[in-house]
Amino acid sequence: MLRARAAAGAAAALALLLLAGCASTPHRVGGVERIGSHAHRVPDAERTRLDDLPPPPSCVPPREHDESLYTAGGLYAPGVADSAPPVPVDVSNIPEPVPRREPRARYGNRETYTVLGRTYRVMDSAEGYVERGIASWYGYKFHGRHTSSREHYDMCAFSAAHTTLPLPSYVRVTNLDNGLSVVVRVNDRGPFHPGRIIDLSYAAATRLDMKQAGTARVEVRALMGPDDRWLAEGPAGPSRPRPPDPAQMEVPPPSPPAAPPSTAPQQVVQVGSFGDRLNAERLVRALADAGLPGAALDHAIVDERSVWRVRFPAQAGHAAAALAERILATGLATPRRFAADP
Repeated sequence: MLRARAAAGAAAALALLLLAGCASTPHRVGGVERIGSHAHRVPDAERTRLDDLPPPPSCVPPREHDESLYTAGGLYAPGVADSAPPVPVDVSNIPEPVPRREPRARYGNRETYTVLGRTYRVMDSAEGYVERGIASWYGYKFHGRHTSSREHYDMCAFSAAHTTLPLPSYVRVTNLDNGLSVVVRVNDRGPFHPGRIIDLSYAAATRLDMKQAGTARVEVRALMGPDDRWLAEGPAGPSRPRPPDPAQMEVPPPSPPAAPPSTAPQQVVQVGSFGDRLNAERLVRALADAGLPGAALDHAIVDERSVWRVRFPAQAGHAAAALAERILATGLATPRRFAADP
């Protein structure tokens, strides 16, 4: 009797496993490869199955998506409006990504691709890429969808879409209107809108204080591309590669003071402005590691928001200009100079 009950139990367990296996059969999307928020037809030899793993945990549950709304070589669901998350989300404590050496993504890096009748050529390397233009952001409409690199888009992570940078790449995006900056990981394609150079995640747009406006004038500066050595040091972190040789960035000794006192106004060099103090402190450490110590935090209230500015002390105009050039050469940030308060 006991042996019969054991056999019956094993059979029932096996049946449950078989049912579970049938229920988890992956959904296949044959012949369509997604390019950011778009899709186009690909040859049979290139057909692949989308990642079967569920999206990683995020600030809000992923949205359900209708694959039939793809338009080959065009936009995804053009009649559906994009939006912020359905519930308020605080992204102030979400850490920015630390640039690290990664292999070139298997997907999303074809030499050329075409969307809306325009052909784009993917860069061989991110090295030396710096561009100024208009940034936009994308949000809940795409939350949980696959990006071009087959990762899931998380609107609460610091990521971005770019038409030609190799995937993945790390870039620093600076809002030219308010000086705020953020490091993002580029893992998607877009934006396919004339005049825009990068599409930021909801979290990144919030960090740059451009969420309400929808767009902003920005500078995009590459920090690291796939399989690249460090193009420029990013924020300090445990996985950070060896920083540049400080001897190559050694600050020259100060010039002897002139006999008569200079009447030229001294200048403050500001390196960045952050809503999160931890990110400001990371930049201070990264500057010191790059051979540029001396930066300090300056706290201010701007539009009823707490802002932490990273600044070097006031100094003579020619010294401030030389310091700004050295900071710019590291790629850590785009410095600004202005007259010190009397």
